[in-house]
Amino acid sequence: MGTRSTPTERQKRLGAEMRKMRLAAGATTEYASGLLGIDRTRLSNMESGIRPFSAERVRKLACNYSCSDNSYVDALVAMAESRERGWWEQYRGTLPTGLLDIAELEWHATRVRTAQVMHMPGLLQSEEYARAVFAAVLPRLSRLEVELRVAHRMERQQVFRRAEPLPYVAYVHEAALRMPYGGAEVTRKQLGILAAESERDAIEVRVVPNGAGDFPGAGHALLYAEGAVPQLDTVQLDSAHGPEFTGAEAQLTKYRAHLDWMDNAALPAAASRDLIHTVARDI
Repeated sequence: MGTRSTPTERQKRLGAEMRKMRLAAGATTEYASGLLGIDRTRLSNMESGIRPFSAERVRKLACNYSCSDNSYVDALVAMAESRERGWWEQYRGTLPTGLLDIAELEWHATRVRTAQVMHMPGLLQSEEYARAVFAAVLPRLSRLEVELRVAHRMERQQVFRRAEPLPYVAYVHEAALRMPYGGAEVTRKQLGILAAESERDAIEVRVVPNGAGDFPGAGHALLYAEGAVPQLDTVQLDSAHGPEFTGAEAQLTKYRAHLDWMDNAALPAAASRDLIHTVARDI
């Protein structure tokens, strides 16, 4: 198993979790590398995601670190055993790696919750709407760059077409419904798609009305992906320089609270659809 010049977020997360487990056990790199019969540099590379962990090594270290959380260890083993080449890999070298990491995160999540204030949820966007969103990026993207991003975004919707669709909850502020990306006709069509998709069993769309008042946070887009166990939950935030990822417990707690606020402030699913249709008529 060789080195990786650019490990994915999932690979880095596995390494980070193994490092966290080692530190919690008070074990040194010398101790851990000795258990595996490797040098300290190689272990450091494994903990940073540059080199892979095998399932056998995950179990051996977890045992010697006295980790008694079997569900957590099993989830880490599953991450180590995962070797399939995801559909997103076809875009490697043509799109920023952060976009591929989002697709991989969604694919392996057990549930996703997202909060949107300026745009429609990415997984529920139409091609025309997505194209308008990417065309508004600064600095401007070339036509090829825009089309690559649109194609990738459409393929992300595979999570709803597989045998076990991804459970998905989208909290959308009314302000996002009224932002006319691509013009009135594109936005009206997008609102129709949003309402229709919310009828699917795996998808719940909840609208936070303008009348809800004050809004917590900076208003950035938020994706909360639940892992096989809570310790492996991940938050992805949008930023001007690309997606950011965190699995730190303090951050997870903060963003869970943010989503819980939106859940309490949002309209029920049926009332949310009614508001979506109302906004579509007003455009």
